[in-house]
Amino acid sequence: MDKKYIDTQGSKPCNIGGQAVIEGIMMRGKNMYSLAVRNQDGGIELDNKEIKPLSTKYKFFGIPIIRGVVAFIDSLVLGVKIIAKSVEMSGLEEGEPGRFEQFLERKFGDKLNKVIMGFVMVVSLALSVGLFMILPVFLGSLFNRIPFVYNNTWILGILEGFIRLFLFMLYIFLISKSKDMQRTFQYHGAEHKAINCYEHEEELVVENVKKYSRLHRRCGTSFLLFVMLISMIFFLFVSTNTLLMRVATRVLFVPLIAGLSYEVLKLAGRSQSKIVEILSKPGIALQKMTTKEPDDLQIECAIVAMQEVLKSEE
Repeated sequence: MDKKYIDTQGSKPCNIGGQAVIEGIMMRGKNMYSLAVRNQDGGIELDNKEIKPLSTKYKFFGIPIIRGVVAFIDSLVLGVKIIAKSVEMSGLEEGEPGRFEQFLERKFGDKLNKVIMGFVMVVSLALSVGLFMILPVFLGSLFNRIPFVYNNTWILGILEGFIRLFLFMLYIFLISKSKDMQRTFQYHGAEHKAINCYEHEEELVVENVKKYSRLHRRCGTSFLLFVMLISMIFFLFVSTNTLLMRVATRVLFVPLIAGLSYEVLKLAGRSQSKIVEILSKPGIALQKMTTKEPDDLQIECAIVAMQEVLKSEE
């Protein structure tokens, strides 16, 4: 089934992206997003919201690379919001709040959700930068005691890059084995199938969507892999001999690398060239771990969310 993905002839790339959430899918266009979640009664609940990207308000934020940084931050903020919203819509958080939750509600009142989302985003960013940017520097520095490696920034950079890539692949592998993530990965597959179906200009019905691949070039998983690979190449040219400076540059250049990765992913999603096809293969292969074949009910959620966004886009 996934082999059909390779045949992209006749497809019409669109500007709609998505994200798998708790028991549902969010589809996002230029003007709005639609969150479709399967509730405890088996029905589909919708949450549609208009969005106004900063790139449409300020021309500066639409400049290549800078727009990638803005899109990354925007996606992170929206992602945290819709995951929390999907839990609420699915009915999975029903029950009396505990003492700690009651304390937080008294302390922050109506601002509690914003406080929690802000905390989650800060912790998520700190863990991501710490695990994939700072830790590889320290692990790579352990090889500095080897004579032919000592203070050779090129060799240290290569070792650090491979360590970063290994940690990322290990992280993806471990979460792919989690039973709790399997349904989310199925919804992730449904999201890609619906987008592939639309890009091949077929009617969005379950039978049509089912036959398309669960893999897609513009996937966020591919974006993260591009970040790892581009950072590996980029830091070969950032020559620093002290451990502190190596750590500092890895943190400071994260936005630039994210912006470059966004441009590569944007190109990959629209180009039909052989070079882009080759560059896309590692990300496509990685998606085989982060997507699973969905059932009909999950595909229905993807279709409903997609159709709501299409109404706005049209």
